[in-house]
Amino acid sequence: ANRKTVIRKFLLMGKRACTVLPKIGCLFPKVKSLSFDELETYEHTRCKPLSVILAVENGTRRILGFEVSIMPCKTRKLAEISLKKYGRRVDGRRNARQKLFKDISQHLHEDLEIRSDQHPHYPKDVKTFFPNAQFSTFKSRRASVVGQGELKTGGYDPLFYINHTLAMLRANINRLFRRTWCTTKIQQRLAYHIAIYSLYHNMVLLKPSK
Repeated sequence: ANRKTVIRKFLLMGKRACTVLPKIGCLFPKVKSLSFDELETYEHTRCKPLSVILAVENGTRRILGFEVSIMPCKTRKLAEISLKKYGRRVDGRRNARQKLFKDISQHLHEDLEIRSDQHPHYPKDVKTFFPNAQFSTFKSRRASVVGQGELKTGGYDPLFYINHTLAMLRANINRLFRRTWCTTKIQQRLAYHIAIYSLYHNMVLLKPSK
């Protein structure tokens, strides 16, 4: 097959997946417990980092939704290079987080439990969109060698469901590998790739009951 044909099919499937994924929530019971967290990757170069915020149902690990956004570099050296070559990067993580919460709110139970790590910006948005939810935060733990930084070393992990799902994204989406030449060149196509995987994850890997 010609590479152009593969790209056209990928774009077609990605657009359809982005349309279908938000609609399948009505096929399942309303969610009573969820976890959310962010996965970091980059667009073409580490000077152009991206953030993927993902929400999953605790217990089933069903992916409820996600959003991709740009973010500034974390290290001073990369930030200086990025500013010089690509200009100032606006942090879009809060808008993406708010959009995700708004999109999945219709599929959530009134008596809701939410879990996340101790990111300082999370509590405000959770309280705004889910004022009656029981919100619990947990300290981040050291990552294991396997799991590409997402799975944690030993013992009970209260954020296992989100961490395991993020590790599966890194293992199954080649552009999210830690060490790879197959990097994202266009932000929208990363979203398409995650949407395609999310449908496969929810409808095939988890084998939902009919």
